[in-house]
Amino acid sequence: MASISSTLLYTAFLLYLVATVFFAGSIKSKKHTNQTGKNRWATIGITITLIGFAAQLGYFFTRWIASGHAPVSNLFEFITFFSMMLVASFIIIYFIYKLHILGVFALPIALLIIAYSSMFPRDISPLIPALQSDWLAIHVSTVAAGEAILAISFVAGLIFLLKDIDLSKGGKQAFWLEAILFSIILVVGFVVSATTFSIAGYESEFTFVNADEEQTEVQYSMPALVTPNEGELLTEGAFSSGIEMHALVNAPRLNTVIWSVGVGALIYLLIRLISRRRVAALFQPLVRKANLDMLDEIGYRSVLIGFPVFTLGGLVFAMIWAQIAWTRFWGWDPKEVWALITWLFYAAFLHLRLSRGWEGNRSAWLAVIGFAIIMFNLVAVNLIIAGLHSYA
Repeated sequence: MASISSTLLYTAFLLYLVATVFFAGSIKSKKHTNQTGKNRWATIGITITLIGFAAQLGYFFTRWIASGHAPVSNLFEFITFFSMMLVASFIIIYFIYKLHILGVFALPIALLIIAYSSMFPRDISPLIPALQSDWLAIHVSTVAAGEAILAISFVAGLIFLLKDIDLSKGGKQAFWLEAILFSIILVVGFVVSATTFSIAGYESEFTFVNADEEQTEVQYSMPALVTPNEGELLTEGAFSSGIEMHALVNAPRLNTVIWSVGVGALIYLLIRLISRRRVAALFQPLVRKANLDMLDEIGYRSVLIGFPVFTLGGLVFAMIWAQIAWTRFWGWDPKEVWALITWLFYAAFLHLRLSRGWEGNRSAWLAVIGFAIIMFNLVAVNLIIAGLHSYA
């Protein structure tokens, strides 16, 4: 059953990739007259997307059967579920607005998220005692669904900015738009670096003193640019920089982040050298016919729906489960803090939108910043900072 589950996920990945090509083709198609008109390429694209989503649903339920619990208990499972909810949100939005350009950006984001998840341990293992609760599925799935809906506002906001900003004039907006695309390329850097060292079979082991002042062992899957607290290399011939991290920092995961940034920056520079243009400029021909008013509406409605869903999962359900599991509803754990920051930001988004009239360009920037906060929580907080939610 586990092998069937993995095959279905890979199938979904490939189908999303093919669907992206067809959506891109719908933009370039000579028969394409406007963004909401019928288009054969887009029809094929959404059909393949639906088949891919069905395959990913199959992955989810077969893994559930194989594990005996909802597959949202570690980073691999949570991130793949997050990607599935993102695709589901895109499908719903697509059938409402028939905006083909969304598929060109939403599906690649889902592909990157799936690729990112594949870098984490995929073994099916029994739930640890702290997670043996019905609230696991309720809390985590609702959080993922809320964040996925909010991610659609990011997709719409990014397309809006690519169409709206005049890169030829430069300026702060052009700089920050390029920074967004650079950040996305960093995720590609993570996938490339992790895959490369995995194929090479690189592995090293350290002993170190953890936050509880206990000596334990840890494995690195990439050469150690940073080492754990009072770390001692056990693997002969493996690389170690000797730069120690504090016990509260997850050194192996920070090491992964450093490699990802380095490789991602190298990929970005290569793209710039080969194209001799900003990365944002490479995407602008695709968004030339985009309807800014429709993109603005999609971004706003996504937040309007995603915010209450995230509120339920990230705050209400989380507090109920925390009270049951730890006899306190709030404890300033890093994940709890960033969930609150995320909630406050989107609350401010809606306030500025409704009370101050922040529409169009400003609203798009807020949607992009909000997604950056979500991804910081998913990547940096999970990978680097140790806490009660570090189950992966």
